[in-house]
Amino acid sequence: MEYMKEKTILVTGGSGFIGSNLLKNLTSKRNTKNYSYQIRCITRNKKSIANLKIDEKDLEVVEGDLSSYNDCLKALDGVELAYYLVHSMEGSTKNWKKFSEKEKTVAENFMRAADQCNVKRIIYLGGLIHSKDDKVSQHMQSRKQVGEILGKSNANVTIFRAAVILGNGGSSFEMLRYLVERLPIMICPKWVTTKCQPIFIDDVINYLAQSIEIDETKGKEYDIGGPEILTYLDMMKIYSKTIGKSIKIITIPVLTTKLSSYWVDLVTPVEASLARPLVESLKHESVVKDHSIEKIIPLKLKTFKESIEYCLKGENKYKKINIKQMKKERTSFSLNYKILLVSLVILLVIGTSYYFLDSRQIFLKPFWLVVAIFWYLSIIVSIYFIRYGARLGALVAGIIGWATLVFWVSDNYYIISGHSLIGSNPNANETWRNITGIIIAAFTIISSHNIFNKARSHN
Repeated sequence: MEYMKEKTILVTGGSGFIGSNLLKNLTSKRNTKNYSYQIRCITRNKKSIANLKIDEKDLEVVEGDLSSYNDCLKALDGVELAYYLVHSMEGSTKNWKKFSEKEKTVAENFMRAADQCNVKRIIYLGGLIHSKDDKVSQHMQSRKQVGEILGKSNANVTIFRAAVILGNGGSSFEMLRYLVERLPIMICPKWVTTKCQPIFIDDVINYLAQSIEIDETKGKEYDIGGPEILTYLDMMKIYSKTIGKSIKIITIPVLTTKLSSYWVDLVTPVEASLARPLVESLKHESVVKDHSIEKIIPLKLKTFKESIEYCLKGENKYKKINIKQMKKERTSFSLNYKILLVSLVILLVIGTSYYFLDSRQIFLKPFWLVVAIFWYLSIIVSIYFIRYGARLGALVAGIIGWATLVFWVSDNYYIISGHSLIGSNPNANETWRNITGIIIAAFTIISSHNIFNKARSHN
């Protein structure tokens, strides 16, 4: 164990899903074994690391950006082993090439700085894909390219390749969870039938953390995955059964990854810019072919069902700990949420008045009855998704609000021009009904806009 003494370990991507869990693991072991080592991380914002609540004496935080070569040198100075866990494929889907180039530049900076600082080992977590490069998404090509760049360094580079990683805060799990919890019926593209090998976050962290103690892992590449090979469809069904929810899933071949990512963006907290590379990666089979790591680091890997049960328990614990903070943060959001729900219900009541208050027969004609049915169904759909916190509900509510506003303004246009744009002029009671509806529609528009822009941060 002499190798482990007085060693400095750098963790990049410490504020991210993988990095934050690894930091907690490494710092928790720091004073529990017969050797000690300094843990360091680099971040663009120290506050993101402060939120992890790790004791300052157990963690050295360097503020910097890995796209700067000098910051790489500063972070790697005196480091013997570095974890490379950064990933830049986020932002507008139109700028994917820019992000891919940025990821390449950052990896090259890190590789050159690691050589200059005489780093002995680099451990990298990439994606588990076996398809040929010309068939792999740009997202996965970029992950593979980073591993190849790091492999050119003088350090011993260990590469782990994982598919879907299950854990609270992980985009793959969040996408799965919210889709199942919020949709009674799912129309899914054919990629949900592609095989993958999901792995629990704690198992990934154990592989990463224990590998530094085993010389045999130096300079090697390993596939890591859970004990089961499943499709995303299997995972959705198991999750729905675990939470006791009935869900119907229909697969169709025509739903593109771009449309899928926008749908995910509207129904879950995962943004389209991040959902699209996730969906792209799920199009390719992602299963473990090399099982050698299972003998080198023997772990009792959790099944998919065990993993999601751990996630659900962890989520409840987190909510209990942060209940006061959550209440404070949700005050403004909750007010808009209540206003929107109340305004939609009032719109339903006002709209119904056309069939017992309105004296004009035009609204009983087939065209307007079809419009009314569509309008009622849209409000019901909106209320359903708003209750689950999905942005889709706010989007539909906003469309309803604008359409209803235009309708009632058009019906009352006779006040200015002398005639209604809808049909015959409304009487006095109908005019006041329209004015009330205009006010409520305005509240619907404003509150739906606020919720649409804030919903993701409050999930």
